[in-house]
Amino acid sequence: MAHLIDGKALAAAISERVAAEAAAFRNAVGRAPGLAVVLVGNDPASEVYVGRKISQCRKVGIISIEHRLSADTPMADLIALIDRLNDDTGIDGILVQLPLPGHVDAGLVLDRIRPDKDVDGFHPVNVGRLSTGTGGLVPCTPLGVMTLLDSVVDDYRGLNAVVIGKSNIVGKPVSMLLLEREATVTVTHIETVDLPAITRRADIVVAAAGAPHLVRGHWIRPGAVVIDVGITRLSGEDGKSRIVGDCATHELDHARAVTPVPGGVGPMTIACLLANTLQAARDSQARGASEMADYDVG
Repeated sequence: MAHLIDGKALAAAISERVAAEAAAFRNAVGRAPGLAVVLVGNDPASEVYVGRKISQCRKVGIISIEHRLSADTPMADLIALIDRLNDDTGIDGILVQLPLPGHVDAGLVLDRIRPDKDVDGFHPVNVGRLSTGTGGLVPCTPLGVMTLLDSVVDDYRGLNAVVIGKSNIVGKPVSMLLLEREATVTVTHIETVDLPAITRRADIVVAAAGAPHLVRGHWIRPGAVVIDVGITRLSGEDGKSRIVGDCATHELDHARAVTPVPGGVGPMTIACLLANTLQAARDSQARGASEMADYDVG
């Protein structure tokens, strides 16, 4: 029977580490790491996600400042808020919750966030650093995916990895992280021909298509590791809803390890957001110390 990778337990371990290191940062610097969360409109799912993020920040000792804006907030006002947060020395990370209302250009808003405060890892500078292996803040969900994989994979060199879905948020970043570990990576998409045959050759499958139960048991070879990023809420015949992933997990007993949905990738995303905020705070402090040293020398 496939080993279920416990995302909740791994996320709890990350949060515990972040809490200890955030306390050390606060003692050394005199302030806690700070995260600004911007929510535009009242999308129900976004309300839930933001609430969870703020709650977890408080638990680990990260100051979380919430900015709630009405759905009709002009683009200029949102940009002005981002600029103020960029200049605020008490804010180490900025997170703009997606989706944004239709009149707002999400790309322009995300690009306005300073790369060193972009804890979601979406800024083109951070994307470029990821693609060249030169640091930067890594998107939270892909970072969580790799942490889950690291718990069961010791050596990626030469392994065949298939990433289902080519989104900028998950698919492409995950593929680059796998390449950095010397895996041989195939990225598939809606136009891919004979997807089942491709996945059957994979040692690692990362499913991030947003298509419930797309990946069936006969798609997966015995001993493969399967990470299910998908999350869809379906209504049952009894009128009750349930959350399912991209994989038919009940058909994957022959896999080496799989992530459950829920309880797999989801908790890791928030835990990695906390870790990114701490990293941004540390990097900011290091830059300040370096600039002060340069000033003293001068």
